[in-house]
Amino acid sequence: MYLYELPTTGNISFSDLCIDQSPGRTYTTCILEATQARANIRTALKGSKRTEDNAKDFLSLTKVLEDYLPLIRGLINCADQCDIDFKSKVSFSWRSTLSNNILNNSPRVEVPGLYADLAFTLLTYAFTLSNLAHATVQSIGAYELDRTITKVQRERKDEQLNVAFGLLCKASGIFSYIADTLLSEWETSGGGGSDASKLPPDLKQEVLTALSKLALADAQSLAIRKRLSKAAFENNIAPGPPLPSSHPPVSFIAKLHLECASLYGSAKTLAKAGGNNISSEIRKYLTDRIAFHTALSHKWLGIEAGEKGGMDRAGDAVAFLAWAKEELETLKDSNPSLHIVKGDKEKTKRSQLLDELESTDTFYTYYKKMNDSLHFQSLPTQADLKSRIPAGLAAAQMRPYTPPSPAFGPGSLEDVDRQTGGPEIGDELTESPASRKGPSNYAGAGSYF
Repeated sequence: MYLYELPTTGNISFSDLCIDQSPGRTYTTCILEATQARANIRTALKGSKRTEDNAKDFLSLTKVLEDYLPLIRGLINCADQCDIDFKSKVSFSWRSTLSNNILNNSPRVEVPGLYADLAFTLLTYAFTLSNLAHATVQSIGAYELDRTITKVQRERKDEQLNVAFGLLCKASGIFSYIADTLLSEWETSGGGGSDASKLPPDLKQEVLTALSKLALADAQSLAIRKRLSKAAFENNIAPGPPLPSSHPPVSFIAKLHLECASLYGSAKTLAKAGGNNISSEIRKYLTDRIAFHTALSHKWLGIEAGEKGGMDRAGDAVAFLAWAKEELETLKDSNPSLHIVKGDKEKTKRSQLLDELESTDTFYTYYKKMNDSLHFQSLPTQADLKSRIPAGLAAAQMRPYTPPSPAFGPGSLEDVDRQTGGPEIGDELTESPASRKGPSNYAGAGSYF
């Protein structure tokens, strides 16, 4: 799973910049709340930057970002209706964490207008949800390979995979919302978003769509792991054929990997279309994930031929597994740092790549021995094998993002109350409009599949 570097942002005071032109200066308190909420984001991001990776609190950061979103939407709507004006041109300073910079650091960019801040806040929100998913998966470890784990413990960890899966599908929806909806609104507003050539790669439509595909592909990979967790546990004592009875249909697993490779491939193509200034790290990640899931699709197609085809498909089994083994070996050789991954307290753990290579070799050795001694089937060429590869199958779907109601101003609950005759009896009348945000939409809500 991809771990994003989170951006940081410069300081800004809406209280100093904004002029409340509403009757009775209704929004002065709301402007103060927006200033404080944005300051909280800046503090949280700077604190996260200084914190070790394994100690970062992504859940708390999502809450801080969620608190600001209704407020910035309120500012935008009030500015559109001229209820709020500005003493000078408003611009926001953010670091572009996806830029491919010569100095290998995140360049600071100035982006004009309130829509720019909303776009970067949503982008950071999606990054944070993805990182929260990453942290959730890291926290449960390779539990399906633990021979001492109980059924109840394993199922609880399966649920954690479900949560991470949901977070990634939600992040995918947010990336897509920025690309397909927010950029257009920004351009229509005349707020400076129309000149795509001046935008950092983080806010280019093609790159945002690529990020949406990447998050969906990462979610798809978790879906595969969840489907295999019980069988992986049961097969752990004596790895290799025959597969346990709990194993899901092998062709189904192969198709899930094919879809993964396709999603990563689409993301890579879109990222390239966004220009050459997107970070080399993310381009490398996409290249490796395409190769990894393509190899695993070949592995499982080979196992399917060996498990279901018997004598008639023994040659197919050996050829597919030999192909997968070759691809994984090539990927291993191009990524020496992946052979051993550093864990907590400098302990080491085996990488997923190395484990899959060992598993593929086990199945290859078994089916090759069977073919050499019993079946004597000739091996098809890779061109022949390619003609038999099925279409992929999706297990992950993007969750469309619905922005929160503005905390104040046009479109807010306060505005609805005013148009319909006021709040219901018993509603709090002393709170500020910005504090009436409606039901909570916390980061992990609905994160199951």
